[in-house]
Amino acid sequence: MLGLLLLQVLASCLWLGHSEVVNSFASCPQFFYAGTTPNDALNPKNPAWICQRFSNSYHYATLYDRDRRIPVYSAYKYQPGAGKRPDVEWFLEPQLIGKNNLKEMTQELTLTHNHKFTIEEIKESQAIPGDYTQLNGLDRGHLCPSGHMESVLSKTATFTQTNVVPQYRILNNGQWNAYESDTMDKMSNGCKNTFVITGAVPGNTFISNGRVNRPSHIWSAACCVVDKKTTKAWGAIADNDKNEVENITLGELEMRLTNLYKRTVTLFNNACPRE
Repeated sequence: MLGLLLLQVLASCLWLGHSEVVNSFASCPQFFYAGTTPNDALNPKNPAWICQRFSNSYHYATLYDRDRRIPVYSAYKYQPGAGKRPDVEWFLEPQLIGKNNLKEMTQELTLTHNHKFTIEEIKESQAIPGDYTQLNGLDRGHLCPSGHMESVLSKTATFTQTNVVPQYRILNNGQWNAYESDTMDKMSNGCKNTFVITGAVPGNTFISNGRVNRPSHIWSAACCVVDKKTTKAWGAIADNDKNEVENITLGELEMRLTNLYKRTVTLFNNACPRE
């Protein structure tokens, strides 16, 4: 009996080793400055910590809200590389479905045909491409944008449903795009490494018959290493129904999020300046 019990425990441990969705970002701390993640104030009731894995490597990290079916935030290193926006089918996260040994993001057809998951099983804990087919004035808004990634593989890895939210289309194509393209380029000039956390504040409305939350705000924070001893930081926030972006300090952004979440929010290691 003891031998059988040990075998069962070992089998459980081996199964757990397959999943990239766990209760921390221990497998991918490299996407957070000094390995420090945001505090628990942003955590939803039913979270999933995803080390976003594609082609056998990690590209960024996402805290996902299974109930609202949107990411809370995605964290990554700002390393824009040459190349066009990939034209790929949207990925899903099989780790959110239930017990399976699939390590990487994959596409809906693969999950239903090759792995025999039903659409109902997939839809239970995440948004699917069909949730975004009848958007009225909204886009899929990347939290970790492909344009901030260095390689073709990393750019492709951003096209997963766990990295997008319903974003006001004019904002996504307008001032938020300007922030991602122009402001980030200007602010990160001189940085040896730039660590970014971009998130979405849950709102009071939903799309797709109440399945997917429409955030009230989109925000982003960055902390960069200038040299071994000094850093600089900044933030941005936008109402998700206006084409306006406020460029603010990291401290101001944390205060704004603290007011929105009604809990004290800390995004980065204390070495990142708040002023």
